[in-house]
Amino acid sequence: MAMNEKHGKYVLSMGKRIRQYLEYVDEFLDNPPKDCDLQKEIERHLQQIAFFSHERFIHLIVMCLFAVGAVMTFLALAIETNLIVMLLLIMLLVLLVPYVRHYYLMENSVQTMYEQYDRMLAMTGDKVFKADYNKK
Repeated sequence: MAMNEKHGKYVLSMGKRIRQYLEYVDEFLDNPPKDCDLQKEIERHLQQIAFFSHERFIHLIVMCLFAVGAVMTFLALAIETNLIVMLLLIMLLVLLVPYVRHYYLMENSVQTMYEQYDRMLAMTGDKVFKADYNKK
């Protein structure tokens, strides 16, 4: 957890926040409170999906830019061996690994949220689309 200097509060990293939210929704789906407004929970869940999808898209753009930069630096290194270009390539690759890891977390988490959303809709009693993950 990092301290937000402007507001004097502790803030969760995006990875921790998304994991905690997924756990919260799983707990909600496994043990739904009797007095909850299911429609309101569904709306909140859709809002969280939108937030995390936006975050996922931003990280996709950044990750792709780092990957393009790494490829261009590799090509420059292939044309002419240079210590500074080699160091730049190493730095880009070192930064690219966490971006790939974080994007992987975001992508899989949003996919899990889609499944949770389907489960929420099923709880309303409405006929909903049910994905068959074993079907090719």
